[in-house]
Amino acid sequence: MAVTEEKRPQTRENYVITEEEMAGLTPVDVSAHPYAGVKRVLDAVLAAIGLLVLLLPIAIIAVIIYVDDPGKVIFAQRRVGLGGKQFRVYKFRTMKLSTPKYMATSDVVDPNQYITRVGKVLRKLSLDEIPQLWNVLKGDMSLVGPRPLIPSEEQIHIMRSRFGVYTTRPGVTGLAQVNGRDTVLPADKVRYDWQYVEGFGFGMDMKILLSTIPKVFAGSGVVEGGKKKK
Repeated sequence: MAVTEEKRPQTRENYVITEEEMAGLTPVDVSAHPYAGVKRVLDAVLAAIGLLVLLLPIAIIAVIIYVDDPGKVIFAQRRVGLGGKQFRVYKFRTMKLSTPKYMATSDVVDPNQYITRVGKVLRKLSLDEIPQLWNVLKGDMSLVGPRPLIPSEEQIHIMRSRFGVYTTRPGVTGLAQVNGRDTVLPADKVRYDWQYVEGFGFGMDMKILLSTIPKVFAGSGVVEGGKKKK
């Protein structure tokens, strides 16, 4: 059940998800699912291989970021993960050091004034997400799963906890990301998260991974403040 944007506020942090919007959703728990253990092994192996293969590109990107805007090249931010516990997610820094902290980029007023030149390219191609392979290797995240949100997005966290989304690890990519990414509205995002755990399995993960590739190259669903790219 999609909901029209006219009924939504512009920011996710002050949005109230209604019971009507959540109609038909029931709690799911995939923590003991047979695929959960296999998924963790696959994640660790693939993340380790990815980090080794991308070692040189990672070093090159880090140098370019520093030259473009001297400072830390890795950005760490608190996100909510498995079991509703917080962890630090890692990204290549794409924004200036003066950027407001603890806000989703789509909620920052005129974020373009904060995004660095190289950051625009990294964000468009999702290359800023590469350091999250370390999160996957550590066990904070999975390659596929609901995207980890900042703690202040309380309404979505409440619904995620209620419907079992936090019984699995958050992902580098997920169902909401291949169905609109930043343009997905709060209640619809919860529904995509629930659909993921409801259909939890290898087939679901492969479908999302294969769908992610063309979406990344197209840069679809990227939002910088009020601007949307479809």
